[in-house]
Amino acid sequence: MKVIVVNKRHGRTRSFTLGGWTRLVVSVCLLGLPMGVGSLIGQHLNSGEGSDLFTGDSTKAWNEALEKQKLQVGATKRHAQEQLSALTLRLAELQARLVRLDALGERLTTMAKLDKGEFDFSAAPAMGGPENSSSGEVWREPDFVKVIERLTDNIENREQQLETLEALLAKRKIQSDIFIAGRPVKKGWMSSRFGRRTDPFHGRIAWHSGVDFAGSQGADVISVAAGVVTWSGKRSGYGQMVEVNHGSGFSTRYAHNQTNLVKVGDVVKKGQTVAEMGSSGRSTGPHVHFEVYKHGRAVDPAAYIHRTHR
Repeated sequence: MKVIVVNKRHGRTRSFTLGGWTRLVVSVCLLGLPMGVGSLIGQHLNSGEGSDLFTGDSTKAWNEALEKQKLQVGATKRHAQEQLSALTLRLAELQARLVRLDALGERLTTMAKLDKGEFDFSAAPAMGGPENSSSGEVWREPDFVKVIERLTDNIENREQQLETLEALLAKRKIQSDIFIAGRPVKKGWMSSRFGRRTDPFHGRIAWHSGVDFAGSQGADVISVAAGVVTWSGKRSGYGQMVEVNHGSGFSTRYAHNQTNLVKVGDVVKKGQTVAEMGSSGRSTGPHVHFEVYKHGRAVDPAAYIHRTHR
């Protein structure tokens, strides 16, 4: 290895030839200098002053930021779980109310005597129509909570409407049931009318406060309207008698029965059998003595027998 040295002042040059060992020593010195400088810098950083740049305040700040983000994520997760639980309960409540609406609709269908299958509350309503996309509006996904709120409002409105309708139909049915109309027997014929007549026992003119329907022994005696039984037993001149109060000042009597089938306090329906036809009391043969009272005064039952049913 040859080394040339130049004198800056005089411009002269001198050359030196280095042997094998000399070249090795120079090479080691040239390569070791940078490594030594790097080692010194590393020792300086590790000694404490430079390490603060990476393991001090910055690391603490990063850890605090990560902890804060973890807390925020946890809070968001808990809030989402609470919202999901609330929505689940709300949906269960709406489902129960829909089941109740279906049952109410079925009752109304029965009360209104609609054709079977005309309103099927167990199936979704039928809908259809040709496709039409001319509106030009872009569909947007609705807000889930708002959809549930609208559904809740719709269900509440339907509940109120159906309950009002049920009340009206129930009132109409009650009025129809307590409406006095028809004959007190299924089979038989009118054997004596209301008013003045010749008494069948002594032959003198007497007042007859009801009408008589003759028939066979043990035939059904039916109530002409719904009501509450206020008398069931023997009564002077009537024999075995049933009296039914229909409200609004009206009551009916069914007398000379063979057997009474109801007792005081029973609620009877329109057309229900309340007794068996007989000839008990002051009677000449099997028949039912039928009376109608309005505000405590006997009135002609014929006006109610031939009445038009509601």
